[in-house]
Order: sequence, then C-alpha cells, then structure tokens
Amino acid sequence: MPTVDDDLPSGLGPEEFSARIFGTDGPRAGGGLELAPFRGVRFVPEVVGDLASVTTPPYDLIDEATASRLRASGGHNIVRLNMPRAAGESYARAGALLRRWLAEGALEVDPEPALYVYEAADAATGTVLQRGLIGALGLRAEADRVVLPHEDVFPGPVRDRLALMTAARANLEPIFLVYEGGGDAARIVDEAAAGAPLAAFRTPDGLAHRLWRVTDTALHARVAADLRDRRALIADGHHRYATYRALQARHHAAGDGPGPWDRGLALLVDSTRYPPHLGAIHRVLPGLSPGTAVERARAVFHVTDLPDEAAALEALAAAPGPAFLIGGGDRPHLLTRPDPARLERAMPDGRSTRWRGLDTAVLDHLLVRGVWNVPEDENSIEVVHDDPSAAIARARRRGGTAVVLNPLRVEDVLAVAGEGERVPRKSTSFGPKPRSGLVLRLLDGDDGR
Repeated sequence: MPTVDDDLPSGLGPEEFSARIFGTDGPRAGGGLELAPFRGVRFVPEVVGDLASVTTPPYDLIDEATASRLRASGGHNIVRLNMPRAAGESYARAGALLRRWLAEGALEVDPEPALYVYEAADAATGTVLQRGLIGALGLRAEADRVVLPHEDVFPGPVRDRLALMTAARANLEPIFLVYEGGGDAARIVDEAAAGAPLAAFRTPDGLAHRLWRVTDTALHARVAADLRDRRALIADGHHRYATYRALQARHHAAGDGPGPWDRGLALLVDSTRYPPHLGAIHRVLPGLSPGTAVERARAVFHVTDLPDEAAALEALAAAPGPAFLIGGGDRPHLLTRPDPARLERAMPDGRSTRWRGLDTAVLDHLLVRGVWNVPEDENSIEVVHDDPSAAIARARRRGGTAVVLNPLRVEDVLAVAGEGERVPRKSTSFGPKPRSGLVLRLLDGDDGR
C-alpha cells in the first residue's frame, strides 16, 4: 500500500495547520507575483491518442469509482499518475510510470522553457470562458500578501499530495489563481491565442480546450514586469499549494538552497479580462438522516417544506441572508432566518463582520458543529462541487443528508482574503478549472529552471 510522509505538523486542526503550512516564515522576496517559464511535459497525441481520453478534471473532482474505471481501461490516462491510491498502488510506482512514459515517448519534454496559454471555451458557441497563463509560480509566505489563500486546508490531503509529489518528482497538475490585471500580460495572452494552437480537443462536458506555447524571452520579460506589482488569489488548489510550500520547506531544511521546489505549476487568469465562474460546494453528511437534520434545525432556523427539488432550488436562490436547502429525504426543506442569539454564540471570536455573514461560516459553526454535532473530517462530510442535484442524489444513495448552498460572491471572497482571513474550507468552486494532464512540470532538473 502507499506510504504517507509523517514529517508535517500533527495534532493540529485545519486553522492551525493552515497557518503553519502557508506560513509567515520562510525566505522573503521583494516585488510581487512571479510566473516563470519552464520546459513543459506534454502527452504526445500520435502515441496516446485523443487528449480528451488521457486528461481529466483536477484529481479532487474524480471519485474513486471513476478513477478505477479510467485506470481499468488501460492507456495513458493521467489518473494513473496522480491518483495511484485508487488502485492501491504506491506513489513510487506512479513516479516510475511517469519516467517510463517519458522513455517510451508517450510524454515528451518541450525543447525550451515556455509560458503556456490555456483556454477553455464553450464548444457549442465558441464563447471563451477562461484564458490564462500556465507557468512556474514563485512560492511566497502568506504574510508577503502576494499569493493569497482563501480557504483552510486539512493535513491528510497535504500529506497525500506531498508523498506523491516527492515520489514522482513532478507537479502533475496546475493549481488555479486569479488576479486583477488588464495589463501587458493580458495582451500577450490574447495575442498568442490568435495563432494556431499547440493542442486542441473537446471533452464530454461541452468544453473545448486549446493550448499555445510562448517561448520568446522578450515576452517572458514583459509578463514578469507586468506581474511584479500584483498579487493573486488561489481560486482552486489550496491543498496543492500547501504541498508546494511543504516541499519547499523540506528542501530548505535539508540545506538544498534555491531550486525547482521554490516554484509550483499554476494557471494564472486575469479576472478583469476573463471573470471566473464561482459556484457553491455542497455537503453530503452520510451519517445524518434528513429527518433528524430538519428536526434539529427547527430549533434554530425557520423551516419551509417544499414540494420538489425544482421549487426548492428556486426558493434557495431567492432567499436573503444565510439559507440552506436540506435534501435526501422524501421532500426538500429550506432553512432561513437563523436565530440571531444562537448565531452570535456560535461564531468564533476575532472574525470580521463580513466573515461572520458568509453562508459557509454559518453552516460550519451553527449547523454542522452546533446543531448537528457532526465531526469536521473527510469521512463525516463529503463535498460535491457546483451540482446540487448530484449532491441530493448522493445523499439518497448514502441514506444521509445533502446541504445545498448558494454560491458566495466573488467580492466577498476577495475582501476576506485581502484582509488576511480565510473563508471556511470548501466554500468556493471557481471554474472552469484547468484540465489535468495537459501540461506537467518535472522537479529533477529537466524543466530548464
């Protein structure tokens, strides 16, 4: 079975662990955001076939059943590298498989360092939904206020990704960041996208993906100059960014000095040019029956019984203030108007007014912990990104409760992160997320850095 590294801080809750791992310590660097070129590793279509068949959404959106099915089909799907535990395989075997694919020509290393322009568009209409730069992101302590996390992380997923990243000696998929730009980097991105793409394919979710390569060092310098005074918000990939930081700290503690571990693979999107979609992350509580959830909630919330899922989702979207839809039982129930006194007592000290008003803060502290007394761990609380019907269906299959939320507002997330706070874990589902397997980055000297 896979082994997991044990040298990360143990016995810490998510807030303490996040503070330790994102850190206020570490080497200080002047300036702002850095996105460096690197020698990307890419699948070779002539060997592996259609890129849609070997790439996937990010690893944390792939359930074990889907991962097992993709692995069982054989071939070169990226899940064979970034999800070895789905088949009970070791991290070392995933690393060896990566090197074998490189040796066999299924993967190839680009000949010179580049920044990569990535685009996701609606395949039916051609509307560009997202376009940005993939590069090697300079890692920074949170106190530098350059790379801003907005969610806490748990030790378990960081240990898992750290063990895999160490064994594979690679960044296997990019994290996703947004920044307020509108400058020279955005122009370079759009100019590159006007040319013939390096790769183009469609996926079953209705998206068309395209990739371009920018190798001109003068353009790299212009991107660096434009980003120098900017900062970015981690939209997706907090656990992977925390893993980047943990790997960096490990190398520095070993006396390794500067190296490829000081950067991590990332997609950087100018939110002023291509605003992200922000969806909710819904909860499934397998150990809590819907009837019990509703009855306990009546002591704190106004509860409205609704006839069906469609009516319930419409009522949730129109509800002011903190509101939640309870599903999984015979009929859905809408929770609104929490008791102000109970809400005030449930909120932790030292939080801003804006943070206390977030739906996910109310859910975590008043409902999950206070009313339902459900442990905050991966086994007791499952998540479903941006698909309320899927959350309700999963709850029915598990005999548990689905909690459907409205999405947070982008301005609230940016404001909370900008003041040094983090929204509760699994509060946001930014999208479209970059495709995993499109570009990889090696950490053992082959990336040209």
